[in-house]
Amino acid sequence: MGLTISEIRDRTIRARHLMQRSRQQGFAVGAFNIDNQETLIAVCRAAQKLTAPVLVEVSHGEVEALGLENIRDMVDNYRDEYGIEIYINLDHSPSVEACKRAIDAGFEFIHIDISQANHDASEEEIIQKTREVVEYAKFTGALVESEPHYFAGGSNVHHEGIDYEEIKKTFSTPETAKAFVDATGIDTFAAAIGNLHGKYDVPKQLDLELLARIRETIDCQISLHGGSGTPLNYFEEASKAGVSKININTDMRIVFRDTLVKVLQENPDEYAVVKLMPTVYEAVQAVVEEKIAAFGSTGKAVR
Repeated sequence: MGLTISEIRDRTIRARHLMQRSRQQGFAVGAFNIDNQETLIAVCRAAQKLTAPVLVEVSHGEVEALGLENIRDMVDNYRDEYGIEIYINLDHSPSVEACKRAIDAGFEFIHIDISQANHDASEEEIIQKTREVVEYAKFTGALVESEPHYFAGGSNVHHEGIDYEEIKKTFSTPETAKAFVDATGIDTFAAAIGNLHGKYDVPKQLDLELLARIRETIDCQISLHGGSGTPLNYFEEASKAGVSKININTDMRIVFRDTLVKVLQENPDEYAVVKLMPTVYEAVQAVVEEKIAAFGSTGKAVR
C-alpha cells in the first residue's frame, strides 16, 4: 500500500530533523543494508532495544530482488510493530531514473552514484545528473547524497592488502568537496578519507584530520561508506567530528552467512528453515548494536 504525498513529505521532514540532530548532538546514524526480511528484523530489533534511529538501505541489486514498493511496505510494517524511528536509503543508485522511482515510492534518502555504472564518468556528467535528482527530490523533500568520483572496493570480503598510497589519490579534499556540493546542491556528501567498500584482512585507517577540514569547509551532511572492518574508535571520533551517516553492509553479510551455515550444519534433519533463522538474525542484531553504540546514536530516537 503506497504512501500519500503528505505522508511522504512528513517523513522526509522527520528525516531532515534527524540529520540536524545528529550534527547538533554529535552522533551518526547507522545505514544498514538489507537484502532479506531477516536482516530487516535484526536491524529493527537493535533499534528498538537501543532506542536508536536507523536507516535501512538497498542497492540496485537488492531493489531488483525485493521491489521498491515491497521494501517500503515492509519497513513501514516493522516501523509500526517495533515503534522505532527508521528510514530508507537508496544506496549507490546508478541512474537518475532509478532514483526518481525511489523518490516516488517515498524513500527518504537517495544516493545517486553515476560512477557506479560508469567508473569513467566525467565530472560534468556526474554533476548534471546529480543536479537532476536534487531538483526532482524537492517535490517530496527526500535528502540526496552523492560523490564526485568512483568509490573503490565492493561489499564483499577482500584478501588483498590495502595500498593506502594509491588510495590517497582518490581521497576527498576540502576544496573538491566544496566545489561539488556547491555545483550540485546535495544534502549529503559521501567523503573518501580511507574508508573502502567491503572487508579486508587488515583494519581500515581513516584520516580524521582530513575529515575535520572537510567538515569545516562544507555545510551539508557528511556520510562515510565502506564502514565494515573499521576499528570502532574511528567511528566514535568521526561521529563527534560531524559525520551524520555511516554505512554498514559486509560485516552483517559475513555474520549472516557464517551463522546460517553453522545452524544448518548443526540441524541436518530440520527442513523448516524458518525455525533456524532466529539464531541468524540474533547474530546480525549483535553486529548492528555494536555499530549503533560506536556511532553514539543509542537513545537518540524520536517518535
